[in-house]
Amino acid sequence: MAGNPRNGRPYRTLCRWQRALGLPCWLCGHNIRYDITGREAGKNPDAFTLDHLIPLSRGGALLDPANARSAHRRCNSSRGNRTAVTQPRASRRW
Repeated sequence: MAGNPRNGRPYRTLCRWQRALGLPCWLCGHNIRYDITGREAGKNPDAFTLDHLIPLSRGGALLDPANARSAHRRCNSSRGNRTAVTQPRASRRW
């Protein structure tokens, strides 16, 4: 039985590479708190997570650097497995 591929060295290497780029969140455009690591990162919504342009559940490649994006934990979670990044709807004009 194979283990979780996110626990392997190739995935951790991809995360370190993406983290080293220091890019802002590709979903909201704000800066990511790259200084948050370890257990604290799992609880902090501003922490870095590796997101995928094409979600894994939709056929995206886990280890493809072209599919990797830097995102806040909250942005990655709220996006879910949607493929398109939608802009917030503007309220109607009064």
